[in-house]
Amino acid sequence: MIIYGTALLAVCYLLGVFLGGLLGQILGVDANVGGVAIAMILLIIGKELLAKKGMLPKSTQFGVLYWAGMYIPIVVAMAAGQNVVAALSGGMVAAVVSVIALTATVFVVRWLNNIANDYDTFTWDDDKEVTVE
Repeated sequence: MIIYGTALLAVCYLLGVFLGGLLGQILGVDANVGGVAIAMILLIIGKELLAKKGMLPKSTQFGVLYWAGMYIPIVVAMAAGQNVVAALSGGMVAAVVSVIALTATVFVVRWLNNIANDYDTFTWDDDKEVTVE
């Protein structure tokens, strides 16, 4: 069930926030250091361990995959918003470096996609009629 996937995600998130705060204290930084990344790693490890032991039904696995798919883009968007605010308050140099990093990322991702060449190309088959039942 999707709700169990949510429970696993919540436990991993709480552990990640706690461990990220603890890591920040150890490093002497008054911030959460990598809590979200730790939470995602815990989610992946937890899902795999529970699935191998047979304690995670398929429907729950789909719930974990659904929430993991939703979680990553939301967290990335939140982090990107914080980075933009920090860049603009940091001055023009930070804004220029941010634009350069974004541009480089786009080109690297495009280059990696071209190298991989593992995506399928879709072609429309005009000869077949589509019927809706």
